[in-house]
Amino acid sequence: MIKTENLNLTTEWDKVYPRNEKVDHKKVTFVNHFGITLAADMFIPKDAIEKLPAIAVSGPFGAVKEQSSGLYAQEMATRGFLTIAFDPSFTGESGGFPRDMHSPDIDVEDFQAAVDFLSVQDTVDSERIGIIGICGWGGMALQTACLDTRIKATVTSTMYDMSRVAGNGYFDSADNEEARYQARIVVNNQRTADYKTGEYAHAGGVVDPLPEDAPYFVKDYHAYYKTDRGYHPRSLNSNNGWNATAGTSLMNTRLFTYSKEIRNAVLMIHGEKAHSCYMSKDAYEDMTKDSKYTANKELLIIPGASHTDLYDQMNIIPFDKMQSFFEEYLK
Repeated sequence: MIKTENLNLTTEWDKVYPRNEKVDHKKVTFVNHFGITLAADMFIPKDAIEKLPAIAVSGPFGAVKEQSSGLYAQEMATRGFLTIAFDPSFTGESGGFPRDMHSPDIDVEDFQAAVDFLSVQDTVDSERIGIIGICGWGGMALQTACLDTRIKATVTSTMYDMSRVAGNGYFDSADNEEARYQARIVVNNQRTADYKTGEYAHAGGVVDPLPEDAPYFVKDYHAYYKTDRGYHPRSLNSNNGWNATAGTSLMNTRLFTYSKEIRNAVLMIHGEKAHSCYMSKDAYEDMTKDSKYTANKELLIIPGASHTDLYDQMNIIPFDKMQSFFEEYLK
């Protein structure tokens, strides 16, 4: 028998986005194969009678469901989909200890557990399930699509390949043996220090106050995570960040190895001005080059959009395109 944790779930509406009365909302929980209970917000179109297509949403990386993923989930529910936005393991209202950790295998498992949960709901058509991943969870969504054949359609929005950043640095600026070796020294020394103190040091969230010479994308992060626009008290990025050693396994991992073999549909969305746009472009090229399954793959570049514009800017996020994409492939 699968065991669940008792989670302390808030009953108040504490999202950074307004509630939409066109959909019903409730909190739900489900368990992954590591025995961790995950918390999610479920959004259901009002007056739904027939079984619905369903979408699981998560991200950005280091965010919580009260931020962008919930916004996406609620909006897609207004368009006829049953949706859930979940907190990944070790974060937000979800279970797992120690807190503020992650691992790519558990990240993928969280998405698969969300599909498990949706597949057995009486209100869901189990043959019509998709996923949306935002930022670093866009990469995890694509990785899950490589593995889980139950996922009929996948959307990545403003995607990060976290394994590439962890191994090569931003813009591949540290893509050499010596840089990786020095990074390994730092992270392994931190492991020793953590074990001595019995506590996990945190890497810190988005820098605050913002230095005058901060890169433009750091300014964009600050404008979302550190202001009323997107700040949330449970968000790692808004506060103390991940544990300093949380990314250890990503340094030694490469995602998307089998992306050419994804047979189901994939839509990759990115802002033209996003610092991270190269990650979606390269992942799309790797997925489609010499692949037999290109007809249902698409890369959509949003003119003038930044990385964080796709977090919450309703006039920029292409919800109409996502709706038509899911309607086509979740039919």
